[in-house]
Amino acid sequence: MFDWDDLRIFLAAARAGSLGVAGQKLSIDTATVGRRVARLESALKSTLLMRSAAGLQLTASGAQLLQIALDAETAMEAASQVTRPDVVAGTVRISTAEGFGSVVLAPALPALAAQRPGLRVELAAQTAFLSASRREVDMAITLSAPEGARLIVEPLTGYQLALYAAPAYLKRRAPPETFEELRKHQIVGYVEDMIFAPELRYLDEVLPGLTPTLASSSIQAQRAIIAGNGGVGVLPCFMAAGLVRVLPLAPPIERRFWLSTHRDVHDTARGRAVRTWLRDLVANRRAELIPYP
Repeated sequence: MFDWDDLRIFLAAARAGSLGVAGQKLSIDTATVGRRVARLESALKSTLLMRSAAGLQLTASGAQLLQIALDAETAMEAASQVTRPDVVAGTVRISTAEGFGSVVLAPALPALAAQRPGLRVELAAQTAFLSASRREVDMAITLSAPEGARLIVEPLTGYQLALYAAPAYLKRRAPPETFEELRKHQIVGYVEDMIFAPELRYLDEVLPGLTPTLASSSIQAQRAIIAGNGGVGVLPCFMAAGLVRVLPLAPPIERRFWLSTHRDVHDTARGRAVRTWLRDLVANRRAELIPYP
């Protein structure tokens, strides 16, 4: 028989992909995390985690145990709420696109925290999405609807993108009057082999074969390049304050954000509260998300 607390530590290590990061989250040292995982492996007579250049990787046995650990965690959370099922408390971790997370969600979090003092929100706003299905996060806001038996998926909001440049750049270079004239301009976009979702391949949609002169895997960095007179690039309209729309008569690019919630969290008080907050937030920001008819 193994120590159930070792299962908790294994879960933290599997989620973090690192013994050190897991130790920081658990407020214990890295060596202790390693010893506790090793003790669990010894008790189960199976290797659960393998070290690699990309971090810790689950073995087949580890993947099986991870699902059991997630179910155990959910059961413990449910038990703690038996006497107060409607109290909004606990942690909700949300994965979202970098731009949407930093420009739309992050500024609204302080008001949510003031309204729900027992709620802790962890926002993973980065260039690649974490998985709600594997319970790396409780909720994920993605560019396409994910599939998974353990997920409840719903559309969150549409949003628009367009070509933008800095005012000073357009004073120095005559604004293009046709899409073909974009080939004469410096173009800002994604690093081709670091595009993690097909929905981000904007430039081919604008003009086939259009390639960036200056590129980044980060949409925030692309915005900074454009704002720094670096050229013309596609940005979500909600990130374009202070910039000038290029080819303004062209139809904007349309995309949609999807919200997926792990079933274990979906009907909890904290899950319902965060979903309501998200729906209200995008409704209030609709004019920025979808500015063009």
